[in-house]
Amino acid sequence: MTLLKRIYKRSIIILLLLAFFSAFIEWKKLPLSILIGGILGLINLRGLVRGVYSLIGTYRPTAKIVISTIMRLGFLAVVLILLFALKIVNVFGILIGFTVVFVLIMTEGLRIAKEM
Repeated sequence: MTLLKRIYKRSIIILLLLAFFSAFIEWKKLPLSILIGGILGLINLRGLVRGVYSLIGTYRPTAKIVISTIMRLGFLAVVLILLFALKIVNVFGILIGFTVVFVLIMTEGLRIAKEM
């Protein structure tokens, strides 16, 4: 859990800094899009962690794990479709937010792997 907390803290700091600096760019909705993309990435990470913990405990994928994973991905797709349909967010901002969270997951995972 300390790894998850470290990723959350660093992600929030970096996302807020990126959103602040992107406010000076002429693109509308970019700061909000970066924050929303990062928040969705962190929520998805939380779901992945819960899925992995429950999978480790059972040693086989149960219907509950499969259904919760499909529902999580469906919920993520519905939210993204709604945000794009209502033109609330910018595509590049969402991608930047997701990428920040993904890169932090990879770097923290590599750091933990090197320590072992």
